[in-house]
Amino acid sequence: MGSHSLHGVNLTGWLTLESWVTPELFAEAGALDEHALVTALGERRYGDFVRAHRESFVTREDFVKIAARGFNAVRLPVPWYVYGEQGPEPGPYVGCIEHVDQALDWAEELGLKVVFVLAMNPGAPHAGDGMAPDNADCHVPRERILDVVYALAKRYALRAGFFGLELADDAVPQVRRGLTLTDGVPIHRLRNYYREAYELVRNAAGDDPVVIMPDGGVPGGWGRFMAQRHYVNVWLDCHLDRPVERVDVSGPSGVRRLVAAHARHLREARRSGMPVMAGKWSSSLPIADSQMTPEGRIALERVYTSEQLGTYEKCPAWFFNTWKTSGMLAGWDARVALATFERGMIV
Repeated sequence: MGSHSLHGVNLTGWLTLESWVTPELFAEAGALDEHALVTALGERRYGDFVRAHRESFVTREDFVKIAARGFNAVRLPVPWYVYGEQGPEPGPYVGCIEHVDQALDWAEELGLKVVFVLAMNPGAPHAGDGMAPDNADCHVPRERILDVVYALAKRYALRAGFFGLELADDAVPQVRRGLTLTDGVPIHRLRNYYREAYELVRNAAGDDPVVIMPDGGVPGGWGRFMAQRHYVNVWLDCHLDRPVERVDVSGPSGVRRLVAAHARHLREARRSGMPVMAGKWSSSLPIADSQMTPEGRIALERVYTSEQLGTYEKCPAWFFNTWKTSGMLAGWDARVALATFERGMIV
């Protein structure tokens, strides 16, 4: 692990499909997520569809541009079915381990570090039946998910570009609201999964790779968790691409209050005793003011971006969400949102 901070981009919507990244892939089928897309297209057509997308959406040229822009890392969501038929029951989904290998090859060639992220969301509703299993928004039991964690860590253990492994993309832990509990995975079960996965990564790859855990939007829920000396190179990840508090952002002072809320989230997470990274952030303001001109919104979003860059400099890593969208969404596509910022603000 290098001593310099990671400043990177997410590669969202590449190995797993996201309707907000590539809406045209979903529009014709009338689907909102990948599960619905499979149902709409049928297994064979979906397979052809997703293979063609992976071949063209992110290429070596994207990695070249990422490095040239001043980024030194990428955060790559990897699906739980990455091994296809060689892994846990993939159902209709198509494996992509060869693309993961290729991504790491490109990254190492260009001096980029890679954080692999197991693209599952513990506690989130299952796309098919609305249920919220303990471990993932998929039908695969926790033991098989842990097999994938171990296999990925072992496969890339000796690779120079392998910086770390995040054990989930987003987590949805249960939170007490008054006398009731919200939907999600019980926090003790999420903690147990994190501990078990940590041990597997260490057994497979030693102490060098960073093991990262999403905080699930509950920054204060991890006090002294995995704080024993036995645990090394463990980070907590805060996702700040959507507002953590309701703030009036009708002017620069409101934007700064919003960034101050992000900073409070990070400070609370740091009380866990673990290093804290910002795994997802964007330039998109959360509320559209009907009185605001397009030019005014662009100016405010530039202030928002600049303030966030200054705030996240204190983190060991940050990753903009995302590198590219097919529609070049201004607040979410790094090629647009960060285009006017000097390289020195990123490096």
